[in-house]
Amino acid sequence: MPRRKEVPALSSLCLQSLAQHMQSIWVKDYSENYLDEYQFRFVMGPFNDLAGSLVQDLIRLLAESRRLTRAALHLLLLPHLRELSLQPCPSLTSNAIGQLVTLRCKNLSSLDLHGCSRLSVDVLVDLAEGLPQLSRLGLAETQANVQVLSAVGSCCQRLQELDVSHCKKVSPRALRYLGYDPLAQSLCCPMLRILLARGLEPSGDGGMVAALAFLLLALPRLEFLAHSAVPDALHLLHGWQLHSTGDAEGFPSLEELTQGRGAAPGGPQLTLPLRRVEEVEEPALATIHAICPQVEEAGVWLGDNPGPAGGWELLCWGHLARLTLGCAGREGRVLAEVLPLAQSLGPRLQTLALHGFCCRDELSLAALLASCPNLQAFSTELHPPTDTDPDGEIPDEPSRWDTNLLPRGLPQLQSFSLTLVSTTGTFLARHGLALRATLASLLCHAPRLRTLRLLSVPFPLDSVFETVLAAPGSPLLELQELSLAESWVSSRTVWLLLASDSCLRRLDLSHCRDIHRRDYDSFLQAVRKQRLDLDITWE
Repeated sequence: MPRRKEVPALSSLCLQSLAQHMQSIWVKDYSENYLDEYQFRFVMGPFNDLAGSLVQDLIRLLAESRRLTRAALHLLLLPHLRELSLQPCPSLTSNAIGQLVTLRCKNLSSLDLHGCSRLSVDVLVDLAEGLPQLSRLGLAETQANVQVLSAVGSCCQRLQELDVSHCKKVSPRALRYLGYDPLAQSLCCPMLRILLARGLEPSGDGGMVAALAFLLLALPRLEFLAHSAVPDALHLLHGWQLHSTGDAEGFPSLEELTQGRGAAPGGPQLTLPLRRVEEVEEPALATIHAICPQVEEAGVWLGDNPGPAGGWELLCWGHLARLTLGCAGREGRVLAEVLPLAQSLGPRLQTLALHGFCCRDELSLAALLASCPNLQAFSTELHPPTDTDPDGEIPDEPSRWDTNLLPRGLPQLQSFSLTLVSTTGTFLARHGLALRATLASLLCHAPRLRTLRLLSVPFPLDSVFETVLAAPGSPLLELQELSLAESWVSSRTVWLLLASDSCLRRLDLSHCRDIHRRDYDSFLQAVRKQRLDLDITWE
């Protein structure tokens, strides 16, 4: 059965006690005597002896329980903090709080201000200039602008990760300051590896594409740049279309930066150290691989062209380990078209996500999984074929599923998600037989599986779980999260899960048509009676 509720750890009990008594003791005294005094560096209290990670846990605990106040936050901004996230309390993060962080928390290496829109530009600049040890900085959905990014570029030389997503005041010119300091006339942020710039307002004159190209050339260690126009910037650089961009005043031209990387037209080829690319359209695959040969993770949109998914281009991506394929065309693609890719890259793939594919051949999913024995995470959203005859012959369902369809299994698999979308048609009975046989075999041969999502499955799953839970070797021992939302499953499967050996902590039965209120109440009663650490959701 799922694990019983464990006795809370002593550190957790101490934090809960501290959170419970902060308001009545420390916060009360601080609010009455010191709240509006800012010249001191810190106030003594029991939290001064807490490790920095526990202080962050205390801030999160107070925020989640709606007990975090301005005074409590003042008390917890301590000099020994190495990491600080104010994302749980953006409404409390005022300019005064920002000034206290700059004053007190000089040892921060990670600061997350996601959503803290109350912080003014001047305070954000002071934070960047006053915390030069930062290696991670989150400025998403803040008032960050050209002055802020200029301060980040010139002062945060150890920065490795930066998030400026959805900052309405960040312009293409502002982004350039992350790669070059016009005053010092030198490149900056030499250690920046990850730059998240999603949701920035595009400029109508192509300035954003040119700015992204500038960053790709100016940041020598950049491994991931998140913006929808990155593929356009890579196409621009690969085609040597450097004269048509219009260079920003005070910054080196793209030609100068390209020469600094030792590349030239007709000479050494320009290559970039990107390890991850997103939103790549199928025709651009060859270009992306030519300029980014070390890509390990890619998100690709496929058109309606027949043939192997990704054409033959993805077959040459020798470092690819994490792949997402989505169908952008009207007709979608057949799942079997991914098989050549899986057979070529399969042994190297660790993560595979497939969205919008049509399951025409009922055995294509099993063949696909068998080609990727080292997968750690797999997710797919499948549609039924549109040219099927729902009135065809219905094969007999076996009393016990054969679990040898995937004899080698997936020994590294930790997460599996299958969604069947039947809004465009109907899955045939033969599809149901093949899919359930595939699931039974998979679940019997995935010993490290922790997360399982079987969503909107229109075939009975009780027999699948009966087969798996009765199989030798006790499958699903490490399963912690199971979602069967909108799938065909009855209370019989739930009782089998409650009686099995597993680590199950979350079970989602939302909109399961064969689960009723009386069943749900019985599940909850059993969980309470046996003191199980299990959260069951149903509606």
